[in-house]
Amino acid sequence: MTRRSMTADGRPAPTVSFVSLGCPKALVDSERIVTRLRAEGYALARDHTDADLVIVNTCGFLDSAKAESLEAIGKALKENGKVIVTGCMGAEPEQIVSAHPNVLAVTGPQQYERVVEAVHRVLPPRHDPFLDLVPPEGIKLTPRHYAYLKISEGCNNRCTFCIIPKLRGDLVSRPAADVLREAERLVKAGVKELLVISQDTSAYGVDLGYAASRWRDREVRARFVDLARALGELGVWVRMHYVYPYPHVDEIIPLMAERKVLPYLDIPFQHAAPAVLKRMRRPAAQEKTLARIARWRADCPELTLRSTFIVGFPGETEEDFERLLQWLEEASLDRVGCFKYEAVRGAAANELAPPVPEAVKDERWHRLMRTQQAISARRLRRKIGTRQPVLIDAVGAPSARGRTMADAPEIDGVVHVTSRRPLRVGEIATVKIERADAYDLYGSVVGF
Repeated sequence: MTRRSMTADGRPAPTVSFVSLGCPKALVDSERIVTRLRAEGYALARDHTDADLVIVNTCGFLDSAKAESLEAIGKALKENGKVIVTGCMGAEPEQIVSAHPNVLAVTGPQQYERVVEAVHRVLPPRHDPFLDLVPPEGIKLTPRHYAYLKISEGCNNRCTFCIIPKLRGDLVSRPAADVLREAERLVKAGVKELLVISQDTSAYGVDLGYAASRWRDREVRARFVDLARALGELGVWVRMHYVYPYPHVDEIIPLMAERKVLPYLDIPFQHAAPAVLKRMRRPAAQEKTLARIARWRADCPELTLRSTFIVGFPGETEEDFERLLQWLEEASLDRVGCFKYEAVRGAAANELAPPVPEAVKDERWHRLMRTQQAISARRLRRKIGTRQPVLIDAVGAPSARGRTMADAPEIDGVVHVTSRRPLRVGEIATVKIERADAYDLYGSVVGF
């Protein structure tokens, strides 16, 4: 049994266990809820059995994610009995209540106040001035040295495979000054890497008319490149995720060449065959995209490109898939994730063309991953013999583990680091790369 936190009058503090599922954007939502609860004197428990209440933040993007969410809710009910559900799956509460009628409340995504209100009903707060304090940067669910920085909610795109706009609504951007002040608080608290996220990062500010807001001694426009330039002044790694390939993305490459932000772009291209992209409602001029990638790399040779793709999209032919493999070889992307299409309820794609058989999806997934594995291995071998700054994520025997500027946490590869001196989590060490495999690098710390 975990030792319970106590209030000043000797009573146990109300305690909550938290499960956060899904993408980093959902993790930021979880951090906001946890920060609010901690500010009100609630304690956090590692185990459901040690808590007075469990909150499950669900993911509803794919059917497999919904199944994982329902399983997590069931586990929490079994181990604790008092469960509040929130997150994307909460936008369709009937699925949750049908499977688990004993949950205490269900709220949708971004509904922080409703979650807290539900907690108050079930487990009223006990005011304690000694416990009702949180750090200025809020409560983080990531390690101390990196943090996700969410700049907007929702999305204006209507990709046929995606139901996120139905769950989270249209784009709502935060004023630039609000984002920058949060970033400053995080850096002051010891964060070494800011991971900029949203549903569509490069569309940031369009809903605000790119309006300026005052930060420090000047006005900063709510615009993708202007925000990136300002974040680059904070002296930490700034990594851009979920960048839709609009033309103005070209403007950020000079900032990457100057190391104002990390030379890293996470762009979900999704496919390469024009017919598939048209059905997806995604940009379909992939030949022009190859030319843009070539220009980006000419202007910033150390640029790392990460992307995700979908195989088995309704109507995808063998010719479409072969075109995707050919495009991957020509683009030579550094990091690639691949998903087999799932017919999510409510997605327009389900009705556009006949479904691809599951066996064909599986075979194509394996072929794509084999192709990309060879590309990744080739690109990583080019780093052998170089010296790379590596942000240390974990220490231990026989080696530490960290990431270069080319590696985002959780989704990309790592660097296995040996050192003759003790390393600290969160430090940036200079590492000489000695060997590579398909996904990871291996090296030793240079100097003392």
